[in-house]
Amino acid sequence: MIRRHLGKLATSLAFSLALPLALTATAHAQATAYPAKPVRLIVPFPPGGGTDILARLVAQKLTEAKHWTMVPDNRAGAGGTIGIAEAARAAPTGYDIVMGQKDNMVVAPWLYKNLSYNPVKDLTAVAHVAYTPVVIVTQANSKFKTLDDVVKAARAAPDTVTYGSPGNGTTIHLAGEIFNGAARIKMRHVPYKGSNAAMMDVLAGNVDLMVSSVPSAMAQIKAGKLRPLAVTSAKRSTSLPETPTVAELGYKDFDVSTWYGIFVPAGTPKDVVTTLNAEINKLLATPDMKAAIIAQGAEPQSMTPEQFGALLKTDYEKWKGIVQASGATIE
Repeated sequence: MIRRHLGKLATSLAFSLALPLALTATAHAQATAYPAKPVRLIVPFPPGGGTDILARLVAQKLTEAKHWTMVPDNRAGAGGTIGIAEAARAAPTGYDIVMGQKDNMVVAPWLYKNLSYNPVKDLTAVAHVAYTPVVIVTQANSKFKTLDDVVKAARAAPDTVTYGSPGNGTTIHLAGEIFNGAARIKMRHVPYKGSNAAMMDVLAGNVDLMVSSVPSAMAQIKAGKLRPLAVTSAKRSTSLPETPTVAELGYKDFDVSTWYGIFVPAGTPKDVVTTLNAEINKLLATPDMKAAIIAQGAEPQSMTPEQFGALLKTDYEKWKGIVQASGATIE
């Protein structure tokens, strides 16, 4: 009888000890489920540009595939640095993420004297989404039929040929300055607050050229309103196979392109980074997502967080020299 009671007591005690552990494990799993609420995707440029297009594509496809709630939030200004700074200040919970690109992650830190963030220390690379060459375009009925026409005009009358860009300090702005140096010409840079404003002025003939990401220019190229003169990458763009590279046109080793990817504030839990990376990489592997990115003029490319972080660090150091050689600075 005593043995039976002791056995029941032991069983009861074991159950009472196991129950809190089980409840704790369940609560922990529920607490760490990600995402448990809407995720804000900060877009550091105005609506309609290449960054905005790709960010909204990622948000849309994740919502469709995973039923997550992704809320794009445009925080434009200062060459994309305002949005990145906001992301760097955000709580590292995974509920404030940002679509960064080469402009504001590796070029701006060497241009802006008082930038409030260090991209390598204050942000964590999550998922590379795409890369794209820069394209030099002009109005469809422009007098410039080829890139050589531009060079001849700029040499004949320095500082009279104008080119617009999405803003001071962007990769796109510097692509124009690097071409100035390679061609030994002086085109005048006209900065805008985002790609759309620059696009409107080149379409209206207020500036001669626009140096643009391919995604930003693609719709107007397809509509026949813009003429692409050259792309700045080492090889031709999949989206613009008939457009020559700058290197093909006689400027050896000319290669300027940009990339786009998702970042989170430093200190964000590793499981959140891993989850975001895995789901975005799954999307990038689907024919639908690949086609959508290529249709926008970009090239899809997935990476692990470690690979993307290494690319960030390499480009961060590389562009220090490029910016210093250009002499460009922004207060």
